[in-house]
Amino acid sequence: MKGIIDFHTHAFPDTLAEKAIGLIEKKGGVPAKLDGRISSLLSSMDRCGIEKSVICSIATKPSQFYSILQWSGSISSERIIPFLSFHPDDPDAVNKIRVIKQKGFKGVKLHPYYQDFSINDKKMFPLYEKIAEEGLILIMHTGFDFAFEKVRKADPVKIVEVKNTVPSLKLVTTHLGAWADWDEVIKFILGKDVYMEISYSLGFLDKKKAKEIVMNHPDEYILFGSDSPWADQQEALELFMAIGLPSSTENKILKENAITLLSSVY
Repeated sequence: MKGIIDFHTHAFPDTLAEKAIGLIEKKGGVPAKLDGRISSLLSSMDRCGIEKSVICSIATKPSQFYSILQWSGSISSERIIPFLSFHPDDPDAVNKIRVIKQKGFKGVKLHPYYQDFSINDKKMFPLYEKIAEEGLILIMHTGFDFAFEKVRKADPVKIVEVKNTVPSLKLVTTHLGAWADWDEVIKFILGKDVYMEISYSLGFLDKKKAKEIVMNHPDEYILFGSDSPWADQQEALELFMAIGLPSSTENKILKENAITLLSSVY
């Protein structure tokens, strides 16, 4: 299929890629499939027939914003769509969100474990409101994370609280709603207007349960993602195709929904 969009990938500047990959591999205990460079991601995309990838940066401290901004501008292309990141503890975070929109980017990535917050912290809601006001997309790591203790910072109950409080927020939850918390996804998220991308989840679920989740959620709210370089894009595609969804649903998840969502930011 032509035009596939991977809504969840990571990469780093060439000068930092080796160090960054090594540190994250050590912390999470998960070996990377690529070396973390944009060139390697593009080669992977070419092999798999993926047209575009969203790059999710994570600011682990406030001072990283402008370096992420500069690098994101340098890699942005027809095929590479950078989502920026600010740190929630940055006192100037609201203005940083404004800058992201002014510079023509489509969205933001936040990670409650690497950035040390719960998604329903009171301090987060003015930031969500500003993201929604600017019409940006928010990709939020949700569920647990390999590299951290199982503290409930981004579980489905909190996801619903965020969405109910800021209904206009274009919220994309990662890992099929919440990594390793899929019973809660079924209980609280299915049927709601919350985007779920499928990265790094299908290999941990049997096909029946994965299909149950996908088929009981509005198909316009599901996106394909791999989490490359922590997962292989080709393997992610094969796991997705093995679920056995109707071709019209596959088409929506692999490209149409992403095109619609990305086009909503202008």
